[in-house]
Amino acid sequence: MTTAQDLPGTETLTIDDLDVPVVSANTVVVGTGSAGFCAADRLWELGQEDVVMVTDKVGAGASRNAGSDKQTYYKLTLSGGDGDSVHEMAQTLFSGGAMDGDNALAEAALSARCFLRLCDLGVPFPQNRYGEFIGYKTDHDPRRRATSVGPYTSRSMVQQLEKKVARNGTPIYDNCRVIDLIVRGEGAEAQIAGLLVLRTDVPHDGQRSPYLLLRCANIVYATGGPAGIYATRVFPNGQWGASGAAYRAGVHGKGVTEWQFGLASIKPRWNVSGTYMQVIPRFVSTDADGGDEREFLTEVIGDYGRLMSLVFLKGYQWPFDVRKARDGSSLIDLLVYRETVLRGRRVFLDFRSNPVRETFDHEELEPEAREYLEKAGVLFGTPIERLRAMNEPAYQFYLDKNPYVDLEQEMLEVDVCAQHNNGGLLVDRWWQSNVAGFFPVGEAGGAHGVYRPGGSALNSGQVGATRAAQFIAARRTEDPLGTEEFAAAAAPVLAGARSLAEVASDRAAAGTPDNTGELLTAVQELMSAKAGPVRSADSIAEALAQVHTWLTGYSELVSADATSRRSMNRTFLVRDILTTAYIYLSAMADYVAHGGRSRGSVLYTDPAGDLPLVGYGPHAEQELDLPELFRFSLDGGELAGQVQETAWLAPVGTPGASVGAQAPSEAPVTEPAFAAAAERDSTDPAGQPVFRWRPVRPIPADDDFFENVWREYREHGNVY
Repeated sequence: MTTAQDLPGTETLTIDDLDVPVVSANTVVVGTGSAGFCAADRLWELGQEDVVMVTDKVGAGASRNAGSDKQTYYKLTLSGGDGDSVHEMAQTLFSGGAMDGDNALAEAALSARCFLRLCDLGVPFPQNRYGEFIGYKTDHDPRRRATSVGPYTSRSMVQQLEKKVARNGTPIYDNCRVIDLIVRGEGAEAQIAGLLVLRTDVPHDGQRSPYLLLRCANIVYATGGPAGIYATRVFPNGQWGASGAAYRAGVHGKGVTEWQFGLASIKPRWNVSGTYMQVIPRFVSTDADGGDEREFLTEVIGDYGRLMSLVFLKGYQWPFDVRKARDGSSLIDLLVYRETVLRGRRVFLDFRSNPVRETFDHEELEPEAREYLEKAGVLFGTPIERLRAMNEPAYQFYLDKNPYVDLEQEMLEVDVCAQHNNGGLLVDRWWQSNVAGFFPVGEAGGAHGVYRPGGSALNSGQVGATRAAQFIAARRTEDPLGTEEFAAAAAPVLAGARSLAEVASDRAAAGTPDNTGELLTAVQELMSAKAGPVRSADSIAEALAQVHTWLTGYSELVSADATSRRSMNRTFLVRDILTTAYIYLSAMADYVAHGGRSRGSVLYTDPAGDLPLVGYGPHAEQELDLPELFRFSLDGGELAGQVQETAWLAPVGTPGASVGAQAPSEAPVTEPAFAAAAERDSTDPAGQPVFRWRPVRPIPADDDFFENVWREYREHGNVY
């Protein structure tokens, strides 16, 4: 092998007459968000310097470009006289339902360590004159564990972690789209061997390979949540996710049905939580052209005081919560959904004038809202005047965005958007998946439950990355596969990618218009319309049938211009999104078939259920005149003690795909592997999703006698 001229640090491997550059390392970290940079830095600090990073775009991603009014970091209490403990915090996380207790305990135990590490790196979390890191209560938080550095908390984390990784000298390969994992062995014997990526900065002109192979023993997968499956989303542009490649390689999923949705502006994409709601703006809908303006909330919420109070409550009850849809603030999300999805209208927040009445009548507010605004000194004026008095940076924020919006002069378009996937790829207590050497961290990993405290995602990303790095540095320091073995494992994966690209480009050359953009938009709009915050068994089935059709015939359907790097990139991106959508829709159908009902941030239509009620809280009365789509029954916690796991069984003969589906190593030995695997349909070109339900792993209750723990730690017997 010889060194490739255009990629320093690579060698060239010839596979099927194609010279492909190869990067070799013990560990490849995929993704340059806060979790990815944390993993790379932790590995370096732990002595494992044989690490490289790859990413589709260094400047993209949710960590760097997303946030909210006061983006929260959730951690153990580090101030004041309030009591707290690791196990109490673990119980808070665990009580969200369908969460494994060992993940909850690890996130609690390492929260202080990870938080203080960020402080030492330069993230300016506020502290008082004595060094206490002051906290506040966030949603689903019984303590005051939350803290913040403002709307860009995660960006500050990324910036400081990136500086540290640069000082470490860790190589980063930019402009790399994940195509497929390279796995050797099947089922319980499956292990990571490497990764195939598309170099999006290289044209498909035959001058040099647009493909790059990474030969490694471990992959830390920090690719973020599968944001690309939804059109109506607050995830920033450039955040797509790459979960489909993991499922094709045999990695299992966990709790993938559990998404978080919430009100957000469309252009620019930003959560309208916190002060944006607490100043009580006017909700307006228009037709598609901006005409026929209506204050639509009053159609359903006729009581002025209740309407104002519910809008206020959206500030800190921001995510859509189906438990608050019957007689609480999440009724507003449903009414916005009705306007945009069911009526095809557009919804705006108008901060220039008060809702319903010209004068702000604060006397009719519920006590909670009135007292809060009184303490803030804003029982006056218009919403924009209250906003600028309470939180001037929240007003300035939209002036600094592209496109910018002056809230004093124009309305802000909003919708109910996908914001976070609480489920994801399966992880154990060390954030390793069922495929040895594959560690999904951050939003890519399914570490959360149905509900979670606000800000716990930022903590989870740091903890998961730290745990993965610890395990790799202690137990997975071996060299990658040898050249010949790696070439044999990589050959079918590379052949499959080349075949798809060539067929798509040949179709375009023969005159079929490039349709990669159309397919991308079509699947995203389908998912938002049929599988968003409001779903039904019928809508899920409709979407599943369509996605199955697209995925089954994808190689005969897609047409991509070979002269366009963007089109070739989208060829693989759309396949990944279709794979993920197929898995997720199948999991939703299985959830309903398993008796699952409305919970978390999702309303599942139930003809035998109830519609939201007139009134507020204890004063709620008869059902509202709303579409039957909004009739639902609450889950009531019946499935809170169980976890849905999913796997994708590839059709026999699929190049490079792992066809084994085994139970994770930490599952109870008496529980069978995925039952459907024994009756798999190996002829379906779209593959076969299979499922199992298992009890949550409880919060561990280990012996914490110091001498015993110290001995085990010294001997590394049971630590890893």
